[in-house]
Formats: sequence, structure tokens, C-alpha cells
Amino acid sequence: MPPGPGTDARERFLAAHPDLAPVLAEAPAVALPAGASAFRPGTPCRHFLVVLAGTVRVQLTAASGREIVRYRVGAGETCILTTSCLLAAEAYPAEGVAETAVEALAVPGERFESALDASPAFRRFVFAGYARRLAELLGLIERVRFEGLDARLARLLLERAGADGRVALTHQAIATELGSAREAVTRRLRDFQAQGLVRTARGAVEVRDRAGLRRLAGEAR
Repeated sequence: MPPGPGTDARERFLAAHPDLAPVLAEAPAVALPAGASAFRPGTPCRHFLVVLAGTVRVQLTAASGREIVRYRVGAGETCILTTSCLLAAEAYPAEGVAETAVEALAVPGERFESALDASPAFRRFVFAGYARRLAELLGLIERVRFEGLDARLARLLLERAGADGRVALTHQAIATELGSAREAVTRRLRDFQAQGLVRTARGAVEVRDRAGLRRLAGEAR
């Protein structure tokens, strides 16, 4: 990741977490433009990243070539994959992509290890973030295993719809989010449209019946 200023974002973060200042006050700031790669499969993990602003999407490409979104890292959050790779001294198995312009702090690996031993506050911060993300991933696995595509698709549309009901995602982007095939998503969206739940358009989906989608999202529960 290239260097970046991050001064204002750093100050706001440390004002909210003053007990982390001994570790993060001097950590190098980095910046990424939207669409840039934060890390790639096979690259060594040398820094512990704390996102100050923006969003990083962590995704995996299956052997079939299908991309699957694992999770996103937003402002004030850390990447569970980065933490895991640092602790295990392993390379990244997935890709991190900046969905927006991103500012972050990059704690060098050696400093990360020493800070875990020396700073109880930093240690709590690292492992609390790790635990939260792990719980989210376990919930995702449960949904994928026990819920049908209809329920997961309905929930995604509700979560991503703006005030006007517009979901600015292509069928392929939705499939990537759900870990499914584009063709399967397209068939479900056609069914939803026939039921009056949505209206499909080029590069987007318009939610027409939120209550109906909520009922569908809850059918697998």
C-alpha cells in the first residue's frame, strides 16, 4: 500500500481510542484509491492494518473462477485475515480490494508482535476485532448452509437498497456477494420480478415490495 497522509483520520481514531496511542500514534499511514489491491493471494503479510476511512472488500476466487466476498473492513475495523496471517506467519490466501478510497495505519509485523506482549489495550483491540469478525463469518456459513438462495438474495436486496429502493449492483456483483452463480441469481430475480417484489434494470435492481422481501428472507428461519 502506498504512503498517505491520514492525519485527520488518525487523530479522530486516536481521540476515540486514546489507549492505543502508544502503538498507533507513530504507525505509518497508507492510502489506496478505489479499485486498488490491498493484498493478493500468495503475498506475504508484513503489516497489521487498521482502516481509518473507506472500505476494503476481502474476496476469494474459487478454482472455478467464481469470486466470493468473505467480508468487508470499514473505518475503525481490522482485517481478520491479516491478523491470522501475521500470527501464523503465512501468506495471504485471498484478495483485499479497496471499494472506496481508503486510509489506513500499517503497523509493521515486528511492532505488532511486540505490542501484543507489551500493551493490554492493543491486545484487547486486536482480539476483540478478531472475535467479532469470526462470529460474523460463522453466521455467514450458517446462512449459506441452511438458507436457500431466495432468502439470502432477499436479505441482500433489503440491506443494499437505498431510500429509493435502488440496488446499484449487477447480477454478477450480486452473485459474487452471495457466493452463487450469475445464472442462478438471474433466474431468482426474474421470479422476484414476476411476483412484483423487484424490477430489474441494466446494472441495478429496484426493490418494489420490501414487506414481501422481508417475508421471503425470513422463510428459512
